[in-house]
Amino acid sequence: MFYELSRDPAHAVVPLLARRIVEGGGRVLVVSADEQQRARISTALWSHRPDGFLANGQVGEGGEERQPILLSDIPDPVNAARFLVIADGVWCEGEEPFERTFYLFDDETKPQAREVWRDLRGREGVKKEYWAQEQGRWTKKAEE
Repeated sequence: MFYELSRDPAHAVVPLLARRIVEGGGRVLVVSADEQQRARISTALWSHRPDGFLANGQVGEGGEERQPILLSDIPDPVNAARFLVIADGVWCEGEEPFERTFYLFDDETKPQAREVWRDLRGREGVKKEYWAQEQGRWTKKAEE
């Protein structure tokens, strides 16, 4: 799932994706090499809705295996996550495939996203969807 960020930054989009996954009984691993971005995402997860929060933790804080949403700089799902959110626009894969990967990218990382789209073409078991923000809504732009 390719998500082009044009209006909202990753820390505003990750809570929306994570809430759907967690409410469906899933666990999420959010990866970003940027420590400050991970901190913004964590804050947004805790406070993105006034009627509830999304519990989360960061690798290195302890108790990682219990976290429904874990933030890390590498795609190692020590919390048994089957869903990966790449928040910094830098493609990465774990040793084991995830059930679904959400690849967030912006104008700066768009060239790499195009390359990843091409590289994944024809890979067995991979279905790609490209979503973009238009007038405050997500619109599917392409599918392979």
